[in-house]
Amino acid sequence: MPISVGDSRTFYRGVMATSMADIMETCQRGLIDYTFLGGAQIDAYGNLNSTHIGGEHFRPKVRLPGSGGANDMASNARRTIIIARHEARKLVERVSHLTSPGFLTGGRARQDAGLRGGGPSRVLTDKAVLGFDESTGRMRLISIHPGVTHDDLRASTGFDLEISRDCAVTVAPTPEEVRLIRELDPHRLYISGE
Repeated sequence: MPISVGDSRTFYRGVMATSMADIMETCQRGLIDYTFLGGAQIDAYGNLNSTHIGGEHFRPKVRLPGSGGANDMASNARRTIIIARHEARKLVERVSHLTSPGFLTGGRARQDAGLRGGGPSRVLTDKAVLGFDESTGRMRLISIHPGVTHDDLRASTGFDLEISRDCAVTVAPTPEEVRLIRELDPHRLYISGE
């Protein structure tokens, strides 16, 4: 049962939910270390699109929900972790519309644009863990999940992703880590499987 406190805070079973204004202000002050984001498209520089795909802005082929505050998070949080299904239509060379910034066009473009946050650090997909080259800002492979082939990964990525023959295999979670994840998501809103 919720208990209201003031206008913007509600407690649920001892957990406080806060307003979007409080969250944005906290982020703009540089007090958010990590934020988790997703989008309909993620490009090779970690830019996100959650606004529209194809056509013109006012006449798109596909209209999406928009930023919902993700631009502020991507611009100001110390680091961003992106979560997505690994599909060629999602992982593209360039987003159709820039909703939330990653490393923009690479190199120093993010710093030159005056963005305070550090940008994306990881992209976690159902096939791999990706990071970003420190000098170019371009996405690179860190590890490939067990059972995923290099050919499958290439076919599922809409840009040229360098995959070395001795690429690391993602370490499976321990039974204790799986237990904790299931405890945090008892209704399986974010995880599935056994």
